[in-house]
Amino acid sequence: MRVLMVTPCFLPEVGGVERHVQEVASRLTASGCEITVLTTDRSRRLPPRETRDGFEVRRVRAWPKHSDLHLAPALGRRIAKDRWDLVHVQSYHTFVAPHAMWAATRRGLPFVLTFHGGGHSSRTRHLLRGTQRAALRPLLARARRLVAVAEFEVDLYGHELGLARDRFVVIPNGTDLPKAVTPAPADDGILIASVGRLERYKGHHRAIAALPHLLQHEPRARLWIAGSGPYESRLRRLAERCGVADRVEIRAVPGADREQMAAALARVSLVVLLSEFETHPIAALEARALDLPLVVADTSGLRALAARGEAHAVPLKAPPREVAAAMLRQLRDPIAAPALHPYTWDDCASELRTLYRTVVEEAACAS
Repeated sequence: MRVLMVTPCFLPEVGGVERHVQEVASRLTASGCEITVLTTDRSRRLPPRETRDGFEVRRVRAWPKHSDLHLAPALGRRIAKDRWDLVHVQSYHTFVAPHAMWAATRRGLPFVLTFHGGGHSSRTRHLLRGTQRAALRPLLARARRLVAVAEFEVDLYGHELGLARDRFVVIPNGTDLPKAVTPAPADDGILIASVGRLERYKGHHRAIAALPHLLQHEPRARLWIAGSGPYESRLRRLAERCGVADRVEIRAVPGADREQMAAALARVSLVVLLSEFETHPIAALEARALDLPLVVADTSGLRALAARGEAHAVPLKAPPREVAAAMLRQLRDPIAAPALHPYTWDDCASELRTLYRTVVEEAACAS
């Protein structure tokens, strides 16, 4: 099968969708699929073509440079240029998705779309997600399948779009990490990790605001914010205002370096994820795979972890003192979480390959 994956951003940019595409594209290639990743380059400094883990990455220029609502005029021409058995559109949030779906429809190519329904630092953009999905409904209805990474997306989007449940398939993200090569935990205090891209909606500021209250009861505590992004300077200023700058480290681990991430998490005593919205939080599931205690915001896909007894949830608007109390509780008497049977990236890629084969066969029969 010749499969074209279309995604608005890809490595070296860091994020959940970029990670997902890298993990599944490399495994699908190893299983015999011919994968090409078509993405955009707002920086205009990345190579237009490169080979990564056996699959080809093609980039087209996009404008404007500093907005994720970017346009890539050459995208449709690239989709039409070669022969594909299937187009897989990864995420719907930008103008890339409708452009790709329209181009595939015009060429008569079968396509599937994975929502990757994350949050956004702009409250307006976040509130308009439903309106955005409704506007895309005519194109989404033409998809052979709509892929959700969490079960609640099927109910939510199916109801919104008026589409039957059999149009959806649930294929979660993988959560496997290599075994750590360093001892755990750190011997110089209690390290708490808040993991994710440095955007406001990810909630790192809530962890920083809670830290002074936690230090009153656990003076050895330190906070590691594991990520990079545009919100970094504001987080540093907040740490200064809260008087904990010397207790807060902001340092990203390269997204593709899973060994380094496993080693870093092996030194952590607690993971917090206080995001406003997460569909299928990879960082939380990886923490669970390492048997690390979790404190999460009581919202979206994070709520499901608490419902299964795998994390302690706090209200999204909980005051810093309440967040600190939850952190202290998980440090001193963590929830006895049930045994985790991790769903791996191999599982994810295998289910995608089966889906691709089904869709290609259906398209052949229809023609």
